[in-house]
Amino acid sequence: MATTDTLAVFTPLHNEPPASAYATLDTRNAHPVLDFDGSTDEEAVFTGVMPDNYASGGLTVKVHVAFTSATSGTANIECHLERITGLDIDADSFATFQDVGVTANGTSGIEVVGSITFTSGAQMDSIVVGDLFRLKIRRDADGTNGTDDITTDMELLGIEITET
Repeated sequence: MATTDTLAVFTPLHNEPPASAYATLDTRNAHPVLDFDGSTDEEAVFTGVMPDNYASGGLTVKVHVAFTSATSGTANIECHLERITGLDIDADSFATFQDVGVTANGTSGIEVVGSITFTSGAQMDSIVVGDLFRLKIRRDADGTNGTDDITTDMELLGIEITET
């Protein structure tokens, strides 16, 4: 497998919302989006299987977003990974989050991409080929872990995972 080849793609329709503080499904010009509030931390969860072409390197999670009306400012996006294989699924076991700040485009409907890099091993919960895993995306709207000064919704358009 070549570095940067796509390993997984998730759309808003793949979301498995947590019990509380979840991003809400919406549409923008008939495009499905997940709305992450501008003042409350909200999350979305996606499940996948690490494909056979994964060569055991690090991962990059590319988060494609737009903003409801913001044309300036920064939003902080956090990402956690959890290896489900061998896990008692009655409890969560996500690895420590990694995050990225994304700056709004000057036109609110234009996508911006935040890239979050994970080194192989503990940062990605030691996921290997064939493992069932979950990916959690959270907007740090209250700015606890990074600058988030956009007060409108962040709209998740899609997620791509590549090998680094």
